[in-house]
Formats: sequence, C-alpha cells, structure tokens
Amino acid sequence: MSFQPPASAPETPGNENQALRQHSSHHHGLQGQSLEDALQKAGFYPRLVSDVVDDALDGRDCVAHLVHLETHFDRAEVRRHITVLVLTADMLVITHVDDQQLDEAGEQIVAQISTESVPVAQIRSVVLSYMYAQPQNYKPSDPVRELTLSIAWSGGQRLDMGPASCGDPQCEADHGYTGTIAQEDIVLRISAEADGLQAVQDAKLFARALRAVNTGSAAPASHVQSMAPRPRSGVFGNRLSRGHQQR
Repeated sequence: MSFQPPASAPETPGNENQALRQHSSHHHGLQGQSLEDALQKAGFYPRLVSDVVDDALDGRDCVAHLVHLETHFDRAEVRRHITVLVLTADMLVITHVDDQQLDEAGEQIVAQISTESVPVAQIRSVVLSYMYAQPQNYKPSDPVRELTLSIAWSGGQRLDMGPASCGDPQCEADHGYTGTIAQEDIVLRISAEADGLQAVQDAKLFARALRAVNTGSAAPASHVQSMAPRPRSGVFGNRLSRGHQQR
C-alpha cells in the first residue's frame, strides 16, 4: 500500500480541530459528550475515524457511544489502537483502527480500519465485570477501579485450558485438562487509573443503553441530531480483520 501526502498543507493539531468541527455533527450520546468530541479527546486520527464511523452509520442516529483508546508496548515500539462502539436504535456499529509504520524513519504510515454492524436483536449477552479495591471497606461512594465490557452476538467462544490437578501437591498422576468457555465477540477493559473515572462511568452508561435497546425496554432519552449528509471521500473495498487486544 502506497502512502500519498495530502495535496494541501499538512494538518496541524489546530487545523485538524477546525476541519473536524466544520464537517462534524452535534452527535451526542447518553454521556452528554458528542461522539466527535470523544474522538478528538482520544487524539487518534480523529477526522479519519469520524469519517469512517459516519460511513458505517449510514445515516442512523446515535443513541450512545463508547470510544476506547489503548496503548501497549511492543519491545521498543509504542503501539496504539482505538475501538469505537456506536449504538443506534437497531444496530451496534463497531469500528477498530490500528496504524502501522512501514519504514524506520516513520514517514510511511498506513491505517488499518475495520467496521462491523451488528443488529441489536442478534446480541446474546452484555457482561460487565467490576473490580473494586479494598472491598472490606466498601462504601457506596467508592468508585469502580476497573471495568470489563464483554459483548457476544455471533456465538463465537473462547476456550481457556490448562492441566487439571487433584489438589495433592505430591500427586504426579495425569488428571487431564480443565478449562473454561467464555462467549464473547468483543472485550474492552477500562481502567480508572489508566483511562480515568469518567471513562469507567461512560462504559457503564453505554452498557446500560445497550441492554435497554437489546431487550426492548425504554432507554434514557438521548440528545441526538442527525448527521448532515456529505460526499464520501472513498470506499473501503476489502473488509479488514479486527484485532481486539486485551491488556
């Protein structure tokens, strides 16, 4: 894949902010923050991600959204990727973006993007796993330290296996294997320490909205304005694989 520099002047953070505001809608979810503001705050190619999400929404209105930026270290490299979940009245739209450096100088970079649209009626489970510190001293005002959001819709399962034991440390017999099966299509881990307390709260609100739409119960009112149609800048011919990673 070749890299072509833009014909116009290179984008600076200020120019990108202005361009994003010019073509963005006031697309608010239940969190009160617009989707575009959340993408801008994440700072990971916000205008590109906004365009791709808009294309995937195909004119649908946002009920709730969740933007999750992850950073991990691969030897001497720092790698980032972003996952954007947008809930509409009938669809869950998942967008995942990774970038890749093609040369040592860092001048040639490509972005790999995948989008998936899942009917909310097809979603089988929404699982929230909470982590609290010092549970023996728990108070209602204590914040969640970490939250894991798992969403399953395709029936895909993950199998974790390991050697089985009988509990006797002296036993050398072969007890076969034991394991657990987890049904999940996407897993996002949000940490208050790494992502902030508001990010954890946003994930809880998103899961609540997803459950409400999925079960047909009344969801909290959202502040939504339809995205104004605009010319498409390009078409993705091939569906790229989504590489969700857990920290």
